[in-house]
Amino acid sequence: MKRRIISALVLAVALWPLARGEGPFNVLFIAVDDLRPILGCYGDKVALTPKIDQLASGGTLFRRAYCQLAVCSPSRLSLMTGRRPDTIQVWDLGTHFRQVMPEVVTLPQHFKNHGYHTRSLGKILHGSGSPAKDPPSWSESPRHDVTRDPKGRYATAENLKGKGLKRAASESVAVPDEAYLDGKVCVDALRALEELKKREKPFFLAVGFRKPHLPFCAPKRYWELYDRDAIPEPATSTHPEGAPELAVRSWRELEGYTDIPSDRKMTAAKVQELRHGYYACVSYIDALVGRLLDRLEALGLEEKTVVCLWGDHGFHLGEQGLWTKANNYELATRVPLIISVPGQKGPGAESRALVELVDLYPTLVAVCGLEEPEGMEGTSFAPLLENPDRPWKTAVFSQYPRARSGHRHRGHGDLMGYAVRTERYRYVEWRDWKTGTVEARELYDQDADPHEMTNLAPAPGQEQVVERLGRILARGWEKARPPQR
Repeated sequence: MKRRIISALVLAVALWPLARGEGPFNVLFIAVDDLRPILGCYGDKVALTPKIDQLASGGTLFRRAYCQLAVCSPSRLSLMTGRRPDTIQVWDLGTHFRQVMPEVVTLPQHFKNHGYHTRSLGKILHGSGSPAKDPPSWSESPRHDVTRDPKGRYATAENLKGKGLKRAASESVAVPDEAYLDGKVCVDALRALEELKKREKPFFLAVGFRKPHLPFCAPKRYWELYDRDAIPEPATSTHPEGAPELAVRSWRELEGYTDIPSDRKMTAAKVQELRHGYYACVSYIDALVGRLLDRLEALGLEEKTVVCLWGDHGFHLGEQGLWTKANNYELATRVPLIISVPGQKGPGAESRALVELVDLYPTLVAVCGLEEPEGMEGTSFAPLLENPDRPWKTAVFSQYPRARSGHRHRGHGDLMGYAVRTERYRYVEWRDWKTGTVEARELYDQDADPHEMTNLAPAPGQEQVVERLGRILARGWEKARPPQR
């Protein structure tokens, strides 16, 4: 009975455009790089994000959404293919999913195959190398998908005369939004919306903003929104007690910027400068998102367009003694996710259901009335748009590879850390890739230890919890799905 009810709900959501007597919905697909849920609508007391908050007030906000692997390319390519990293065999920044699955149909490609005009502006697949390109996905050539020009990253004379991509880790200068690459992406996206309205086809417009990715460079006025002294220090600053070295190893993304010590032993003032810069970049992106939403409304497209805003993974700002991402912790794997569908019930709703970025492909397909393709390894959460409190997944899954030594891995690495997040716990097994032997375990109680500062896996009295979560991890994502199939 439950299966039939949920299947009926998925069908009802899929028929929204037809029930309203309209043509198919457009899709405005907004990707934000390195954005953790540090937004007003997510309860952050410092963040000034009125435009994204406005989007949430008209849509559904997902409080517990998670990526599949917390670095850019694997996370994005998993989302765009609707498959998990082990299936597409993308675990690093240099591998293209078509090396293993040449015939796979991506999310925009599926829309394109169903009569949509698909466009990509900014960082959608990845920001460099072959994984950034996928011609079958788009109706016309992407813009700003790959760029290594320092003029898009920096604006001060001092930084522009430097060398390499990594100069200062932050920058505040009185320039217009368009001085940085994201501002240029926004201007092109505004123009694209006008052009797309004139077409007879529905559209899928993907807009990818690179901030708040390092370096934390934003126009000065966004820095001035914040009083640095009012920005809280990291809630924690040391590695979790009992965590294996594999779990807390630095990916060395912050290191290499000219004002960052190679050992990351920064002064408290530098830490606060970086945290200030991150907030400034978030407000900068919020303003750009607002310009997109305002243009959508001005063009009369608001009632015909699904808007989806998502972050590709989370981000550490000194918490747990960590910076950036590239691990399995909550701060690296949890992402913001907001979807607004014309005519949806209860705009402004929030859902605490466990969902994953790999679920976005089938969800957008469902709300736009398209048939779900075979091979999806995510689950459409369209029923949650109708009833955000509906019982849903029992667990979500992330992973992160490590080499035996060194800061970065290639391919699947020597060990894979497989993580499962349930209502209460995060559990991780670090497995030797060749033998499958579990070399280390982690267990964090989100109720008692929301900052994940104590690894309970080796603690006496936790054996049954470890065994139970180990079974959930072993059964995998299919057994954690809601009973809709």
